[in-house]
Amino acid sequence: MNIGIFTDTYFPQVSGVATSIDTLRSQLEQKGHTVYIFTTTDPDVEKNVYERNVFRFASIPFISFTDRRIAVRGLFQSYQVAKELNLDIVHTQTEFSMGLIGKFVAKALKIPCVHTYHTMYEDYLHYVAKGKLLKPSHVRLMTCSFCEKMSGIVAPSARVLATLTRYGVKEPITVIPTGVDLTRFKVVNENNVRKHYGIAENAPLLLTLSRLAFEKDIDRMVASFPAIKTKVPGVKLLIVGDGPAKESLQEQVKELGLTEDIIFTGEVDNTQVSEFYHAADLFVSTSISESQGLTYIEALAAGTKVVSSKSPYTAELLSDRAIGANFETLEEFVELVVEYLTKPAKYQDPKPLQQKLKEISADEFGEKILQFYERSKEHYLELNQTTYSKEHS
Repeated sequence: MNIGIFTDTYFPQVSGVATSIDTLRSQLEQKGHTVYIFTTTDPDVEKNVYERNVFRFASIPFISFTDRRIAVRGLFQSYQVAKELNLDIVHTQTEFSMGLIGKFVAKALKIPCVHTYHTMYEDYLHYVAKGKLLKPSHVRLMTCSFCEKMSGIVAPSARVLATLTRYGVKEPITVIPTGVDLTRFKVVNENNVRKHYGIAENAPLLLTLSRLAFEKDIDRMVASFPAIKTKVPGVKLLIVGDGPAKESLQEQVKELGLTEDIIFTGEVDNTQVSEFYHAADLFVSTSISESQGLTYIEALAAGTKVVSSKSPYTAELLSDRAIGANFETLEEFVELVVEYLTKPAKYQDPKPLQQKLKEISADEFGEKILQFYERSKEHYLELNQTTYSKEHS
């Protein structure tokens, strides 16, 4: 198959969406398919740099979310390129500029268009006019409008499925969690990270890795750290990433007198994150806005247990204490972190993790997406045969 992926977000941007698309592309190509990425220009990519099967279209920073891009042209150029490439299917990964272009291209070429719904927009409304302009009802209308006439929709988690169902989306939806290339997270020199940040080899180390945005609720983690510190002497926390909440979090850390214990690394290259997972004793997240949490499964792939806020997704992912655990209150969060750090030998059964890694592998992800494509193509043909019959009856 010739597959066109249309996205506003792609490398070198650092995000779960970009990583998910790269994993998908790699798996589809390994299985003998050809993948073309239609995306936005990026200030970190020079115009004359060759990127295999990547087509970039003029873009500007997104309003109030300036580290993301939105295309300002490319509609007919995308169509011409897609027609020449003889695409068999369009897979959109955004509801905005390149997603709308992808829908137009698929309709013009008379091929199926499928979509992955990555983002829980209700958690991001504060970015636009401080939440005073857009409401959840607007998100519902936008979502239903974009998903209309899709041949299939991928929900990365049960939470996304429930949200799309609540919105009233009628198109076929399949839950397919993003997979992880397990080989990327196996053998590394974890001491590099500890040495670089001056962390002793035997110091208990917590890690959180994400965009430092207010909806990630990292302030809850920082606020809980003193309680952890009183029960786990010498504990450290690495906060990896960058974003609009960084200054606020640094000020919070300073006010709590934790500047020696909580370390901000800034943004880390995607090729280096494995070392951070391996260096940590526990991966932690207090976010309540994750649609799937790609960093959680990356941590598991590195063999690092996870403690996260409870959601339908994490309840299913962290189904055994040998893998990790969920919490509902910050008191529970502290208790779980302390237990994992002070009793590391308590949950060491390798079988649950082995089974989970099989489920979240990139190979499994690729197979499920291909099966989804086939069902979507069948749905597209059925729908269009019905339309043709009605028009000619």
